[in-house]
Amino acid sequence: MRVVYILKKSALTFLMGVIAVILISPLVITFTNSLMTELEIEINYGLIGQMNEATPGRDDSFANLKLIPDKVSLAQYGKVFIDNPKYLSMFWNSVFMVVPIIAGQTLVAALAAYAFSKLKFRGRDPMFLVYVMTMLMPFQVTLVPNYIMVDKLGMLNTTGAIIYPGIFAAFGVFMLRQFMLDIPYAYIEAAKMDGAGHLRIFMTMIVPMIKPGLAALVILLFVDYWNMVEQPLVFLDDPFKQPLSVFLSSIHDSERGIAFAASFLYMAPMVMLFLYVESYFIEGIQLSGVKG
Repeated sequence: MRVVYILKKSALTFLMGVIAVILISPLVITFTNSLMTELEIEINYGLIGQMNEATPGRDDSFANLKLIPDKVSLAQYGKVFIDNPKYLSMFWNSVFMVVPIIAGQTLVAALAAYAFSKLKFRGRDPMFLVYVMTMLMPFQVTLVPNYIMVDKLGMLNTTGAIIYPGIFAAFGVFMLRQFMLDIPYAYIEAAKMDGAGHLRIFMTMIVPMIKPGLAALVILLFVDYWNMVEQPLVFLDDPFKQPLSVFLSSIHDSERGIAFAASFLYMAPMVMLFLYVESYFIEGIQLSGVKG
């Protein structure tokens, strides 16, 4: 029996290792290809989508996915940072949009989740149900009403058209409420007996208990809004106000080297943020799965 258990464990470990390699390979390939020279990138990817005219019916399109460059070069990064200042401009556009959304939605979601989970008032549960229903609607359904509202408020073609709807999205409230429901109400009653108000209870008791949930929420929000494309295209007419995600989708096929370098730099903030809060994120996802 022990031999069978060891074999099953080894097989599972091997399978998980293979899956991990498959999932991380795009990131590795993007980074290593960003260090190649423009000539090497052209040799490896130049025939993609081309058909050999001399032999009809034969497709010679290919991609030579190399992990190790023949010659390490930082020329592609030089083109991104120096020759193409539009990249840095759009990078900071993304930062100035995403950071306020994450900070604002985390604060609003935590306070609203506390109210929906620990405060008792009439109509609490029906109100929460209606609030969460907005989360179930796809972006395309609410696109026209949001556009009309933004236009009436005079925020069209401004970053506020992206930031304010993101701050008051329902996902964070729903997620953090799941964490707070598991906190015994007796803790709050004991704190009230000691003279603590709701603000003090929230800051000194609730927030430390939901740190894993906050970390998981920050990661999920960052990935979601860092990759947004539809909202900027609809609400922002000025191309100089567009985020980096829109810039990457407009890179031409002839700029494959720049695409690799820009894509890796685009992924780097998400990877670093995940590594920084990895333990909290994993714990938060596990707890949300148990409580959900």
